Amino acid sequence: QVQLVESGGELVQVGASLRLSCAASERISEHALAWWRQAPGKAREWLAVINWRGSIRDYTDSVKGRFTISRDNTKNTAFLQMDSLRPEDTAVYSCAAHRTPCGEGFDVAEAQAYESWGRGTQVIVSS
Repeated sequence: QVQLVESGGELVQVGASLRLSCAASERISEHALAWWRQAPGKAREWLAVINWRGSIRDYTDSVKGRFTISRDNTKNTAFLQMDSLRPEDTAVYSCAAHRTPCGEGFDVAEAQAYESWGRGTQVIVSS
């Protein structure tokens, strides 16, 4: 099991940008990585996923065009660049990893598809 630790969350104003980081305890070159968030009183929401080569990315509609997922396998780290932040982006943001030994497809929006999760980092967007 890969251990993941998120960082970078903080209190920002509307329209600001943040870059979240997700540090892994071991090599993540054979893992798809994803970012999720959970706002107070709401269900956990899938945001973005990136394959192990970083060549394929996908996003949920609510963040498409504003958020960018990336990774640096040499540093065992994933990132989520967030731009044009809105109050509704306020949430705890978590990263997750899914091992893909043969590059098989999986349901990226299914939480149970991910075997490793970080505890999350809080992002607050104030108007």
